[in-house]
Amino acid sequence: MVYPKKFRLGMFTLNQVGQIPFLFSALLGMILFCSCENDLKDINEIENIQKEEAVDISKDVRVIYSDSAVVKAELTGPELRIYHDSTGNYEFQKGLQIIFFDKDGNETQRIKSDYGVQRSTLGITEFRKNVVITMADGSVIKTEELFYDENKKEYYNSVPIFMEFKDSRGNIQATSFRSDVNFENIRGESMTGFTIPDSGQVPAFGP
Repeated sequence: MVYPKKFRLGMFTLNQVGQIPFLFSALLGMILFCSCENDLKDINEIENIQKEEAVDISKDVRVIYSDSAVVKAELTGPELRIYHDSTGNYEFQKGLQIIFFDKDGNETQRIKSDYGVQRSTLGITEFRKNVVITMADGSVIKTEELFYDENKKEYYNSVPIFMEFKDSRGNIQATSFRSDVNFENIRGESMTGFTIPDSGQVPAFGP
């Protein structure tokens, strides 16, 4: 299993934002000759330049995470922003998808969302807007937010979640949930719905 912090270990090409090493000094000198009414505007422009220089932007990102030559996961997204500031965040403003594989290369699950961010200093990865978790057997989990805690090795959220099991064998709604990394032991709150057990594994639910 891959954990969000590992995403940075993959290989991809950065289309870096242009570096402007001397522009800050030049603009600072110009401000000394400007009238007072323009000072605030110039200062704001400089601050915007500094913010832009602190971000690397990559297009059409594809990151492969492997362990001992075995591919564990593949992350793709149209754009990745890496912030070189105190946050150290990795942000996918235009969405992302992560596909996980077992040791034989078979897909086990995938997570897709319209927005994602890894908060490096906190060890938390957030998926937001149209979050869809699809399991290998066809079971689907949908919600509007999903968090991954790297330290606790668990997923969780605090908004409504909808779970539909394979072969139309039931569905469950909950107001929030917690789960292990494989989504094999899901603990929901205020659940409603039904399931029809079969010979396969059915997620466990608890308070």
